[in-house]
Amino acid sequence: MNDTLLSLRDVACGYHDQTVVHHLNLNLRAGDIGCLLGSSGCGKTTTLRAIAGFEPVQDGEIRLAGERLSAAGHTLAPEKRRIGMVFQDYALFPHLSVADNVAFGIRKHPDKARITAELLELVNLASLGKRYPHELSGGQQQRVSLARALAPEPLLLLLDEPFSNLDGELRRRLSHEVRDILKSRGTSAILVTHDQEEAFAVCDQVGVFNQGRLEQWDTPYNLYHEPQTPFVASFIGQGYFIRGEMQSPDTVQTELGVIRGNRAYSWQSGSAVDVLLRPDDIVHAPDSPLQAQVLGKTFLGAATLYRLRLPTGTQLESVFPSQTDYAPGQQVGIRVAAAHLVLYPASAAAPANQEDGVRRFSGAA
Repeated sequence: MNDTLLSLRDVACGYHDQTVVHHLNLNLRAGDIGCLLGSSGCGKTTTLRAIAGFEPVQDGEIRLAGERLSAAGHTLAPEKRRIGMVFQDYALFPHLSVADNVAFGIRKHPDKARITAELLELVNLASLGKRYPHELSGGQQQRVSLARALAPEPLLLLLDEPFSNLDGELRRRLSHEVRDILKSRGTSAILVTHDQEEAFAVCDQVGVFNQGRLEQWDTPYNLYHEPQTPFVASFIGQGYFIRGEMQSPDTVQTELGVIRGNRAYSWQSGSAVDVLLRPDDIVHAPDSPLQAQVLGKTFLGAATLYRLRLPTGTQLESVFPSQTDYAPGQQVGIRVAAAHLVLYPASAAAPANQEDGVRRFSGAA
């Protein structure tokens, strides 16, 4: 049974004669929350506006629940798409009360009062219905915006950087609350953000954009452990590339020793490759003959992130249990515990400003 709700097929879109997004393909299942993730100018907001009907598509098509919304020369009006929208700046009506803002899209509905009361209860604002937007905090205003978007029972909800105006702790808390609310109602949604933590906390599927192209549409787990391109590997999370040489389809010789993974590659023995290593791939091993010097550390509470240097000068990062406490300059034993062997041809992952065959990256902002 096909449970696809939203489908984009070979979509190209942009502004005027400029194409911003190229050959975009993705499917969102009913009840899932998807994310368009990327840095500024990568095409994620342009894509969201095309789904909403605010921008036409230049090629391809967009379908929702089987209905064609957009194609070249055809754009169904936004108000006919059964799509709700939550904006970055809340976009509340300042002259209307909280309750009237929530009810704005269902003014003629016979059960307007009941639906409004239920939604205010859902977003924990049941006692604030008579207040006005300027009397609310930023987080409360965003809850009102969410309730208003949910009132007409849209097939799909679009959220455009909805938490970017909030401080860090409130942003994290509200993102979890929004996921719970959407899941409790079975509402499908697409979130646009540049924040990986937010994307992973809220979404079932995440699409990583790079210069107008979708590099990978996948689960957060697969994006981290199974990145399909060097860009996704370097954009998601923290880590390093180190140089290696293929020994067999599933083993690589590196300065850390022979690393064996959980998959086979088709490259010939002796091929130069770049090996992706995350901080959790390097573990503390006091009795290991492989030693590294501590260059610095960041205490994370439950764990400590150590920046390490091998005798060759290669630098790595590793997460140690927080009860370990090494000072800069000390030697520590380590070993590789990478179950997911992620490799790229050496030329594909090799960056500029590379030192000793190693590249460090720290993910997106």
